[in-house]
Amino acid sequence: MKKIFMVIALLFVSSLIAMAQEQRFCNPLPMPIGNGGNAGGDVTVMEHGGKYYMCCSGGGMWVSDDLLNWDFHQVANIPGAPDLVKYNGKFYLTGNSDHVFVADDPLGPYTDLGVFKNTGPIENGWNGGFDTHIYIDDDNTPYLYWPGRGISGIYGVRLDPNDLTSFAEKPTHLFGFNPMHAWERYGEMNEYPGVAWIEGPWVIKRNGIYYLEYSASGTQWKSYAEGYYTATSPLGPYSYASNNPLLRKTDGLVTGTAHGSIVKSAGKDEWYQFYTIVLSNPPGGRRIGMDKIEFDADGLMYCTVTEFPQPAPGTEAKKDVPASIPVTVNKMNAMNALSTFSSQTAGYPAAYAVDNYSGTVWMPESTDSQPSITVELSPATRFDVVQHFTVDGMRVLFTGGRRMRGVRTTPPVYKYKLEVSQDGKNYMTVLDKTNNNIAKNTIFNNFTPTNCRFVKFTITDWPKETPLGIIDFTVFGYPEGQDAAAVATPVFSDLPLDKASKR
Repeated sequence: MKKIFMVIALLFVSSLIAMAQEQRFCNPLPMPIGNGGNAGGDVTVMEHGGKYYMCCSGGGMWVSDDLLNWDFHQVANIPGAPDLVKYNGKFYLTGNSDHVFVADDPLGPYTDLGVFKNTGPIENGWNGGFDTHIYIDDDNTPYLYWPGRGISGIYGVRLDPNDLTSFAEKPTHLFGFNPMHAWERYGEMNEYPGVAWIEGPWVIKRNGIYYLEYSASGTQWKSYAEGYYTATSPLGPYSYASNNPLLRKTDGLVTGTAHGSIVKSAGKDEWYQFYTIVLSNPPGGRRIGMDKIEFDADGLMYCTVTEFPQPAPGTEAKKDVPASIPVTVNKMNAMNALSTFSSQTAGYPAAYAVDNYSGTVWMPESTDSQPSITVELSPATRFDVVQHFTVDGMRVLFTGGRRMRGVRTTPPVYKYKLEVSQDGKNYMTVLDKTNNNIAKNTIFNNFTPTNCRFVKFTITDWPKETPLGIIDFTVFGYPEGQDAAAVATPVFSDLPLDKASKR
């Protein structure tokens, strides 16, 4: 009876750990893909009635109750770089277009109200509709923000409250490109002192301060970054924030972090930054990310870009559980590694799947019916201790769900499983998605923390109209437990002084 109670207790504890581990997210976000919609960047998120609505340049819309789990909905008339806002009981869509669309529900259907009117001459900054953003102030006054072309910067104007397609006054130039802000400059190394693309405005208000964020240096660069200005009035004057850039990351898998939106958690003073992620080329592509915004006592805004598992919005990290980090990076070709793979196409080796770089792809051979990759987490020599790891999450980036070699893929459904082993011979399954039916080109799964030395990832089914490509395969976990080295070696400090001095 005592043993039975112990087993039940262990199962209960394991269940609690698993539940805790499920409340995490990891960038890039694993967004569902549907017909007519792909989370391809330029992301807008709006809260309404305790739900969150997301739209991106890829079309369609996503809905979530918790900023963690999203459902895709087909919605027509989603423009590029869309902007979604609620005003006087209606929902308005605009973006990379002169047109303004309106609906009674965030999910539509949307009606075209026509183009913006009374825009004035080109010297007023109007460019025909590019990254437009409508902000509704606390007093219910609507404002429009947009970028000019290239170095022009950001403009703003008050809109006619009875007609959001009409300007109520002459536009105001809020700020332009400043070459002294090196991160704004064009190029992967920001090497163009006189060239930039200032774009993607987004405005929030907190504690009487208006925060106007914007993007530079250009959406094609991994140096793409996000900055912000502050003011005490919607149309300024705006001051450059001293801690810029707000978001910037040029290495790893999460790079080119810009053109997004900030959303306030329903009923809480918690803010989250959504942003575009620019992947390397080839093969290229874009994803989206999310991280928490913090404010200091002086009102400065901070956001740390992450690419490891993070606590879900509204939750805190478990203090008694180590933070999960990647434990598979570059362990395919490491010295003494027993890592293996089922097949690889010439020029697209399996090692590319674990190199922590979005510009390379592992492509198994087309005849490989169930491609797999096995990674030894502790490639030790016989003189080293053997490290064991507790693993608790997995992320995979596929090339599907975008144009590849001129072919548009259908929504990509991948079926897969993850197995673990202590000896590389006897495996047990810790994650089984062989019956998955949700289309995604990025996946992130939590699972019950498990101690192991080997992990094996197998793709059991995938869209067959394009070659299977894996940009990244990462298992997350933390070191826990060691085995002694096969060959004992003397510790330097234990040697007699005369021998130690001769070494």
